[in-house]
Amino acid sequence: MRRVVVVGHGMVGARFVEELVEADPRVVVTVLGKEPLAAYNRVLLSSVVAGSKSPQVLGLAAPWHPRVEVLTGVTATRIDRERAVVVDDRGTSHGYDELVLATGSAARVPAIQGVAYDEGLVDGVFVLKDMADATGIVAAAESGRRAVVLGAGVLGIEVATGLAQRGLAVRVVHVAERLMERQLGWEASQVAVASLERLGITTHVGASVVGVRTRRGRLESVRFADGIEAATDLFVMCTGTVPESMLARRAGLSVDRGIVVGDDLTSPDDPHVHAIGDCAQPPGGASGLVAQGWQQASRLVARLTARSVTSAECATHDVVRVKASGMSMVSMGVCGDFDRDDPRYRVLSLKDPEHGRYVEVVVSAGALVGATCIGDADVATTLSALYTRSLPVPEDPALLLVRALAGGGPASAAKRPDELDDADRVCTCNSVTAGRIRDAVRGGCASVADVAAATRASTGCGDCASVVQALISSGTPTEIVTDSTTETGTKALVRSQP
Repeated sequence: MRRVVVVGHGMVGARFVEELVEADPRVVVTVLGKEPLAAYNRVLLSSVVAGSKSPQVLGLAAPWHPRVEVLTGVTATRIDRERAVVVDDRGTSHGYDELVLATGSAARVPAIQGVAYDEGLVDGVFVLKDMADATGIVAAAESGRRAVVLGAGVLGIEVATGLAQRGLAVRVVHVAERLMERQLGWEASQVAVASLERLGITTHVGASVVGVRTRRGRLESVRFADGIEAATDLFVMCTGTVPESMLARRAGLSVDRGIVVGDDLTSPDDPHVHAIGDCAQPPGGASGLVAQGWQQASRLVARLTARSVTSAECATHDVVRVKASGMSMVSMGVCGDFDRDDPRYRVLSLKDPEHGRYVEVVVSAGALVGATCIGDADVATTLSALYTRSLPVPEDPALLLVRALAGGGPASAAKRPDELDDADRVCTCNSVTAGRIRDAVRGGCASVADVAAATRASTGCGDCASVVQALISSGTPTEIVTDSTTETGTKALVRSQP
């Protein structure tokens, strides 16, 4: 048997383990997870803050497997590459033939005066990186009236709208000159600001927080760079992440921003040490999206089991969906800052700030290569389908901007669930098709949770759960109960499947 040690039991580490033991009957796996919980969906932590998801439904742990040992609440403290062992915080050594680092990332804490003690963040100040953070924010929000969110990237917008959903007065402070500058251009950002204002959220761009004031150890206010102070009960910092690479650095492995690996996800310093997910720094860089980490997990499994890599394992998905309470926002491909005068691109946009709607499409060579959509979930679904499936766009791309324009409509990429072909992708995060879901339903899956366990559909951003449910409903035979008279004249209930 080949021994594999995995450090980290997050979404990427858990996926790697699940695929590895399925692909190779000769491996035994030990997983060291520093959190007391088994793997769960971190992508949906902001939904816990908003109250739309409960912590209990985020679990991702695979069923018990005889060749997998998961140690929760155990931290890896040292790698001895010469002896090929990992030592944990209990002093226990774990020998390995292959070591996989899936340590993820930590929330970046800016240098803000008074934000932390030696023991940690002051009472009332939070980041959002794990379940303990989410439940702490929820508990504080129950008695709080005002919140300041630092950072207006995807997570910051999700947290701000979630807290507003709970009835708090929310200020969003962002150092850049526009919200979500990586995904949104100037006009889109203006529409996003107006949409947030309708939700009762005040935005401050081009601003920063330089200090916090406490009273009796509890947060009382934040101070902006211009000297103005704002009273607040919660201060949530959503200012990016830092790869967890210290364990690798101490082991003498190459570390830049993250753990340096090649295209094969293997360290150039040791052929038996690999890194995947947020802690890894592959040659092409990292997107920070869980789909990339899952693809890396699949590719590493393929490498360790000497099988060929599938197209799905090589594909990249850069669709960014903001899970914001009260507003819909999706971006993909070419978006944000790009040269709109580039002759390769045909750019069309619709700006409707009064209704909180903005749609921009970027077309090249008859295909959708980028899009931004705010305030119209139906159009966003169509654009996502066109983009991820590389389907041809209408001859007049203006038809993509709204659901109906001059009697026309968008391309039929966004079909009703019962119209989906088996090859149509339902879950973009996990590349699960409608056909796989229908097969799972025919195999006995009767709920979204059942389908998720069988296919992984809906275990990423969760946006496809309603489509999965519709496919289950349309594929589950309904029992018809009728009266029938038997040969002896006795009436019996006959159940038949139509």
